[in-house]
Amino acid sequence: MSIQIPPGLTELLQGYTVEVLRQRPPDLVEFAIQYFTRLKESKTTQDGAGGVRSLLPSSKGVNFGEPMQTESNGEDEEDDDSDFEPPVINRFSRRVSVCAEAYNPDEEEEDTEPRVVHPKTDEQRLRLQDACKDILLFKNIDQEQLSQVLDAMFEKKVKPQDHVIDQGDDGDNFYVVERGQFDIFVTKDGQTRCVGRYDDRGSFGELALMYNTPRAATIVATTDGALWGMDRVTFRRIILKNNAKKRRMYETFIESVPLLKSLNLSERMKIVDVIGEKIYQDGERIIAQGDKAESFFMVKSGEVKIMMKSKTKADQDDNKEVEITRCNQGQYFGELALVTNKPRAASAYAVGEVKCLVMDVQAFERLLGPCMDIMKRNIVHYEEQLVALFGSSMDLRDPGN
Repeated sequence: MSIQIPPGLTELLQGYTVEVLRQRPPDLVEFAIQYFTRLKESKTTQDGAGGVRSLLPSSKGVNFGEPMQTESNGEDEEDDDSDFEPPVINRFSRRVSVCAEAYNPDEEEEDTEPRVVHPKTDEQRLRLQDACKDILLFKNIDQEQLSQVLDAMFEKKVKPQDHVIDQGDDGDNFYVVERGQFDIFVTKDGQTRCVGRYDDRGSFGELALMYNTPRAATIVATTDGALWGMDRVTFRRIILKNNAKKRRMYETFIESVPLLKSLNLSERMKIVDVIGEKIYQDGERIIAQGDKAESFFMVKSGEVKIMMKSKTKADQDDNKEVEITRCNQGQYFGELALVTNKPRAASAYAVGEVKCLVMDVQAFERLLGPCMDIMKRNIVHYEEQLVALFGSSMDLRDPGN
C-alpha cells in the first residue's frame, strides 16, 4: 500500500515539532492549539493583503534552536511568549540542497548496505555506552540494534570555539555529548543569540537527518570536550527504519489486544508512542506482591503466571505462593494496583522467555481512561478466584506481603 504524503505536510509538522523541542511546553495539546491558531491567523492576514504565501518553513520565519533531548540539562534562556512566531515562508526563496525531501523509512527497500563499524578500544566503548544510556532516541531499540549503533559511532574531540555544526548547513551527522559544554546559537533577521547550552550530556542534530532540512542552529564548543557522531546514512538505516518497523509491529499488536478494542485509532496510536518492550527469562519475577505499582504490562509473546501468598495465612508455615492464573499473548496484568492505587496484590513470573510491552503509571492514567470500566469489572472476577482459593477476598482489598 502506497501512501502519498500531501505537499507541505512534512514542513508544517516540522515547524511545530521544532517549536515543541525548543519551548518544551507542559501541555502539548494546548500548545498545538495556540501554534496552529496563530499560523492560521498569520496566513489569513497575508491572504487578505493579497499576498500568496506558502505554509512551508524557510530560514526566515521559524524562530527556534537546534532541538534538545529532554534528558539534557541544557540551561535554556527564557523566551517571552511574544517571541513565538509561526513559520510562514515563501517556498521559492529556499535554496536547493541534498536536504530536499523528507525521509520516509516505510518507503525504503530492505537494507543491503554493509554495516559501518568504527573500531574502538574497550575503554572507548564503555565511555560511549555511558554517554548513550539516557538518549531518548535509543530507548526503544533492542540490544542488537544498540550494538550496531555503538559500532557505527565515531569519537570527535573538540576545543573551545570549535563549530560542531553551523546553521543552514546540510545535516551530515547526529551527535551525542560525552563531556564538555556547547552553546546553541540561532541567527534570525541578521541577529545571532544564544538560546541554550549542553552541559556534559544530551544529543543534537537529529532533526536535520529526520526531515532532510538544513541545520536549525549553530553549536559551538566553549570548553574542551568529546562527542560521539553517527553519519546520516547509518542514522536513517538503524534509528529511523528500525523504529518504524517496531512501530508498525506495535500497532498491529495493540489492535489485537481485546482490552483496547474500545479505543479509537488515535487513542491506540498514542499508546504505541509510549510503550516500551522488555524481555524476561524463564522464572524471572516481573512484579512482586506488596511492591509499589509503577507499570502496566501486556504480554507480547510467551506466558506469565500470576502467584499470590494469602495475607490471611501470613502466620502459617505452609503459606506458600499459589498460582492464581496465567496470562498469554494479548492479555495484560499489573492493572489492579494502578486501578485501586494499592500495592501489588500478586507476583508475576515468566514461564519461558516472555516479551512484554510496558507502560508507566503516568501514561496508564492518561491514556487508558476509556478502558477503566472494563478493568474494574475484572476485579469482581479476581475476587471470585480468591474466595475459591483462600476462602476470602481480603488479599485483594488489602494487598501486601
